[in-house]
Amino acid sequence: MHMRKLLFSLTALGLFCMAQAQNIQNNPGANHGNKFEQLGTILPTPNEYRTASGAPGPKYWQQRCDYDIKCTLDEVNLKLKGSETVTYINNSPDVLTYLWLQLDENQHSTVNNAGYQTSSSLSTNVNISTLDNMEEQKTDNGYGDIITKLTDATGKALKYTVNKTMMRVELPAALKPGQQFIFNLDWNYKIPDRGGKFQSSRGGFEFFPEDGNYLFTMSQWYPRLCVYSDFQGWQNHQFTGSGEFALTFGNFKVQMTVPADHVVGGTGECQNYAQVLDATHFARWQKAQTAKEPLQIFTLDEAKKAETQKSTATKTWVFKANMVRDFAWTSSRKFIWDAMPALVEGKKVMCMSFYGKEAYGLYSKYSTKAVAHTIKSYSKFTIPYPYPVAQSVEASNGMEYPMICFNFGRTEKDGTYSEATKNGMLGVIIHEVGHNFFPMIVNSDERQWTWMDEGLNTFCEYLAEELWDNKFPSRRGPAFTIVDYMKMPKDQLEPIMTNSENIIQFGPNAYSKPATGLNILRETVMGREMFDYAFKTYAQRWAFKHPTPADLFRTMEDASGEDLDWFWRGWFYSIDACDIAVDSVKAAKLDINGVVKPMMPFGMGRQNADGSRNIDKPAVNSFDDISKIRNREDKGIQFLTDVDTSLRDFYWRYDRGLEKYDSATTFKLTPTPLETLDDATKQKYANKFLYEISFSNKGGLVMPVIVEFTFTDGTKEVDRIPAQIWRKNEKNITKVFLKDKEVASILLDPLRETADIDLNNNKWPKIETVSNFNLFKTKQAARGQSQGLNPMQNANKNK
Repeated sequence: MHMRKLLFSLTALGLFCMAQAQNIQNNPGANHGNKFEQLGTILPTPNEYRTASGAPGPKYWQQRCDYDIKCTLDEVNLKLKGSETVTYINNSPDVLTYLWLQLDENQHSTVNNAGYQTSSSLSTNVNISTLDNMEEQKTDNGYGDIITKLTDATGKALKYTVNKTMMRVELPAALKPGQQFIFNLDWNYKIPDRGGKFQSSRGGFEFFPEDGNYLFTMSQWYPRLCVYSDFQGWQNHQFTGSGEFALTFGNFKVQMTVPADHVVGGTGECQNYAQVLDATHFARWQKAQTAKEPLQIFTLDEAKKAETQKSTATKTWVFKANMVRDFAWTSSRKFIWDAMPALVEGKKVMCMSFYGKEAYGLYSKYSTKAVAHTIKSYSKFTIPYPYPVAQSVEASNGMEYPMICFNFGRTEKDGTYSEATKNGMLGVIIHEVGHNFFPMIVNSDERQWTWMDEGLNTFCEYLAEELWDNKFPSRRGPAFTIVDYMKMPKDQLEPIMTNSENIIQFGPNAYSKPATGLNILRETVMGREMFDYAFKTYAQRWAFKHPTPADLFRTMEDASGEDLDWFWRGWFYSIDACDIAVDSVKAAKLDINGVVKPMMPFGMGRQNADGSRNIDKPAVNSFDDISKIRNREDKGIQFLTDVDTSLRDFYWRYDRGLEKYDSATTFKLTPTPLETLDDATKQKYANKFLYEISFSNKGGLVMPVIVEFTFTDGTKEVDRIPAQIWRKNEKNITKVFLKDKEVASILLDPLRETADIDLNNNKWPKIETVSNFNLFKTKQAARGQSQGLNPMQNANKNK
């Protein structure tokens, strides 16, 4: 492939119309009664399908769709051809006259894409690829689904209409409740290049020019049924690339014909390993069933050899998967393939990884063990992993499907890697494997409510990362990590309860803020025991069903006995931030004569100038969040890197100071309130101190008030006041504290649990801080790949 470059660049700015769930308030002009008002009519009315408790109702129903698919991968012409027999079962009480299917491949078509555009601006520098893409939009680029046949079970042609990324199929007769409809569909499409102009594509091919081979990730690849539900009818929103999908559960049988030297991984279990594998590889597969460590079924040497000897013959791999909402697969001759079993409540799950030589130094050591760790950890917090297989595929991207996911993480050519690359790889594997639970099992509508998928999964990812290694630098989950987003200008924010297509700060809004909110509930508002019970109840109630936000909100309250409407209202329906300030402190001490003497109130790795960079410091969070502290104190928790010491590498030692940090070496790159008392009572309180603290809510978001007192003898004490203290006045409150010792200083939120955006007004006496500024910004590295001289390379060089 040739890349033409000109001195051009184009800046594209996104301008979105915000469609937000209304944060309705009955008394908006008052200083009370709003933040703690019940959600009421904001939530849908309970009914026989979805109860007021958040559980499925006695008449809950959902549709089913089974697929029998045959497809052929044309590696030479980079096309996929397929035929499918679809059995759709109408379990609804409604009569249907048509069906809606998703044609996600049409996203790549210049003719049939969703047509959603964002605003753009003209710069003096324009990238040539921008002009090429603008020219291409004037023509039919040939991408997208081409439907060649659509018939009913008898072979009679069916009428259909393609509307951008959706297709409506007209039923020859009304489909009544309890009936099923079978139809046949033939199609083909040009496979998009994920390494080229379709870099944001969730599926396609990646070409490796050094060895002339392809790695195919076939996802959202077949026409598939939309969800028809009790709460919205057909979910037929167009696919624009950001909002993912809602799908119907069913059984799959898929046959993939591919080049004979390819290794294939897919959703479900392969039915014909004995036929598609030779005796040696099949024997390894059988041995892997009881392996204690990942066992390589296809080795590095075999993968390298296959890259040079390309077969012109084909093989057909057959996979089956039951009770899944989707099917994805991968195929390449470049793959190393390893596997080992993991036990989840006594049930064996085969954990597997597929990766090219470019990722060998990381994936062979970590990937399959990370898969096993993820399904075990998530099973603890939700439901036992129900499927027989869990797989991770290195494909320079991150995307999830039932039992299989695609992740990034490649080493330098010398086998070394940066700590950021390693942690990024572990994070994305845990995240994408975790998606098996949300939304593959707890099947929320991603296209409407991205946060119910990404936010809940990111929260569980955080729990799993913390159980991998107590020093893992989790980026999403701890409250202090969301502060920069929460204090952004209001015109750059939208509530979590916003449709996925209308979000500007997609990552913080759909991933980080929901995950942080759940962690605040767990650690600060509800407590771990109560939260974990309620969250597990939600997962159990809605496994293999279609939950809505109201089902989550109601279940969390129903199972815990906590009124959390104030939290949902503030964290999910508003853009308020937490900024609680200590305005003043009054102190009083009772002397032996019973006269109170009032005291006076008190107010309350960066780039160097020469373009060089220093070797990365250990990637340990600068702040030990409350989860890390509690996890260390919990005698029942064992971190995986302590149980399995084989997972300790250079960076495990580096983070603990066992590998010296080289601060001298630099390198340059090539291309974040009085009464009369008796003597006994007076004596009892003679040495007590009263402190009245005035707080103001400057950010608008009501949160618990956490106060750390430091006494004149140097000792400390923390008082925790629930958020309900704000219910009578949401803007200003005072609170009196009785202490046995004299207070020297006061600090709000010492462990930064509430995402307070301004720490400067959290102290008494007020302490002035010196601000820092960044003179240079570091250029962002390519995803999943380190740049420059990493500490591992440097340590090897100096040995």
